[in-house]
Amino acid sequence: MSATTTTTTTAHAVPAADVERHRRIVRKAIAGRSFAMLATSSAANRPHVAGVMYADTPHGLLVSTSGDSVKARNIRQNDRVGVSIPVRRVPVGPPFCVQFQTTAEVLAVDDPLVRELLGTGALKVITGHGELDLPDSVFLRLRSPRRVVTFGLGVPLLSVVRHPLEAGRSVDLDAA
Repeated sequence: MSATTTTTTTAHAVPAADVERHRRIVRKAIAGRSFAMLATSSAANRPHVAGVMYADTPHGLLVSTSGDSVKARNIRQNDRVGVSIPVRRVPVGPPFCVQFQTTAEVLAVDDPLVRELLGTGALKVITGHGELDLPDSVFLRLRSPRRVVTFGLGVPLLSVVRHPLEAGRSVDLDAA
C-alpha cells in the first residue's frame, strides 16, 4: 500500500497596501492577452473545457463560436462558467494565470451590443478569420468578474520558485 500526500494551496488575499497595484496587474494581464481556457457545464453537470480566443471589452470578454458548439449549448443550459487565462512571464515552468468564475450568455451576431462592438473594431482580434461569414456564428459574453484568483502575478519570481504554494492571490476588482 502506498502513502498519499495531499497538498492544499490557498489564494491569499492581497495585502491592503498592494491592492491597487495588484488590480492594475490583473487588468493589464487580461487586456494584454486573447487566449483563455473556458470551462462550461451542461444542465446534466457534464463539464467541458475548451481553449478560446477572446476580446476584452467594457462589456466583458467576448468569444466567437458556432451556435451549435458545446460551449454555446452548455451556456444556454447553465450560464455559470470558469475562465483561466495563462500569463507567460518566463520561458520555463508553468505560466502564471488569472482565474475567475462568472456568468455568460449567448449573443446573436445581430445583437445590438455585438453590432456596436463590431462597429468600433473592438472584436477584430476574434473576427479576423472569417467567423462572421459562418452561418451559425454567435458570440459568448462572459461578464466581468468581481473577484479573481491569480498565480504568480504580482509575486516576485524568486518567491514563486521557492514558495509556489504561497504564490496565489485573490483580489476584488469591483472595489476599484
